[in-house]
Amino acid sequence: MRYPIKLVVKKGKVRKDGTSIVFIQYCYSETQKPLLNTGVYIPPSYWNKKTGRISPALPEEYGLVKDLEADLTEKLRKAEDMVAHAINDKKVCPVQFLKANFHLSGKWELTQMAETKQNLDVYKQIEKYIEDKETSVKKCTITVIRAMKSHLQSFEKWRKEPITFDSFDMDFYEQFVKYLTYDIQQMRKKDVVRGLMINSVGKTIKHLKSFLRNRMGKKIIPFFDLSGYKGMEEDVDAIYLSWREISVIYHLDLSEKTNLIKYRDLFVLGCLTGFRFSDYTDIKPDEIRNGMLYVSQTKTLTTVIVPLRKEAKEILEKYKMEMPQVSNPNLNFYIKEIARLAGIIEKVKITHKRGNRIIEETREKCDWVMSHTCRRSFCTNEYLDGTPVDLIMAISGHKTERAFRKYIKADQLQKALMIQKIWANKISL
Repeated sequence: MRYPIKLVVKKGKVRKDGTSIVFIQYCYSETQKPLLNTGVYIPPSYWNKKTGRISPALPEEYGLVKDLEADLTEKLRKAEDMVAHAINDKKVCPVQFLKANFHLSGKWELTQMAETKQNLDVYKQIEKYIEDKETSVKKCTITVIRAMKSHLQSFEKWRKEPITFDSFDMDFYEQFVKYLTYDIQQMRKKDVVRGLMINSVGKTIKHLKSFLRNRMGKKIIPFFDLSGYKGMEEDVDAIYLSWREISVIYHLDLSEKTNLIKYRDLFVLGCLTGFRFSDYTDIKPDEIRNGMLYVSQTKTLTTVIVPLRKEAKEILEKYKMEMPQVSNPNLNFYIKEIARLAGIIEKVKITHKRGNRIIEETREKCDWVMSHTCRRSFCTNEYLDGTPVDLIMAISGHKTERAFRKYIKADQLQKALMIQKIWANKISL
């Protein structure tokens, strides 16, 4: 990827000796396209407008083509570096800076050149992007952006080729998606897992696109087409826990494994409120008023009011209205052990895609439980209990009923339960 700078020969600008100047044109905007004299003069008929190069047939009296091309390339790169420096400086107009400094004698200051290259380092720009975002998004979003950065770094190491802003073409996108799908290594406690789920790949691409568009919008890098960077998502055939199973977990005796108690309490609180992990683990005392919970949801930044169930209030009072802070990976790890102790061990088969392959995995139900199971369980249980969808959505934060129904996957389950009740009243064969 290059800045919008090119070599041009202007028609009608022919000197008395029949030659024209080869200019460097910086296309800053529709109205600002300054021309810089390169000091190279050739007859316009020997300029290939399509390739932006001098014709090999140029007579030697005007100079050797090889030497002229080398001179033009050096000056073009010099102009690009100057524009990059001005854009990163933010206090300097790139057009004015280029006009003022391009024709200075000698080479442009090497320290400035080095600074320019450093400022255009992809990972340094991601960190600046994070700094810009920290005041407008919550910590969980910053965590996802940092994960995107980490995935880029592991991909760079895997393919043994530096990632620069020039790298982001369609070949890069296709190779990156393939790497994320099949090759990236994840450490899950003691196990090494290769490849991400489709939704995780899609989330990485989504935040990469947002980062690149942000840098374009700030004119740190020139615009380029990202329409080929397609998002991806799949319906996940995930499990939920019934109210009975949640009750068993809530009343589980953990006196011999006290380290699990805070994870159990957090999980049950999530099941009783329907919040996302970042919300139910970050409840503050001032968000609880008159038996109601007032929470600004992390993802949507909307405030929801949830009546507290007796059990939820008991949990909050146990921790003086401020829940202990734990990491999502730790909760995901320990809640599986808790669910196993609660006897939630029926066999469950989950089907998902990895690239173009269909993967089927059968595990005990406890092994499928994770932090997001709380939210899915709340929504599904309330739906099956007959709570109006719009009331559940007011708490869950879903914007459309279509998204809600897709999320809980309860339609087929509800129909099956209804058929089960009808069959129960039929005469047995």
